[in-house]
Amino acid sequence: MPINAPTEAQEQRDLFRWAAYQRGIYPELQLMYHIPNEGKRTVYGGARMKAEGLRPGVPDICLPVARGPYHALYIEMKRTKKGRVSEAQQGWIAALTRAGNRAVVCYGWEAAREEIMDYLRMGA
Repeated sequence: MPINAPTEAQEQRDLFRWAAYQRGIYPELQLMYHIPNEGKRTVYGGARMKAEGLRPGVPDICLPVARGPYHALYIEMKRTKKGRVSEAQQGWIAALTRAGNRAVVCYGWEAAREEIMDYLRMGA
């Protein structure tokens, strides 16, 4: 019987759970947050959120801490199986990179954890 891969939401919850445990070592992780751009909405709710600044394709997670040559770290989280990067997401990743940020796609929370650790080890 095949094992189902965790959903993107489950992967993200696991990442934030890990980050909460690491705050004693890396206090910067308390600044990491989720950007809620996904999900199903009513037509009215979607229009309201667009008017409030919702932008399709913005990465899921931001760590607004400068490291090395970067201003911040953005992560587009994908599930380990069947995760697909949209054209809008690719555009945002490219634009954020041009603006001096590190913007990456991570397949699974463990890949995101490694990316965050590498980023934090760069030094300020």
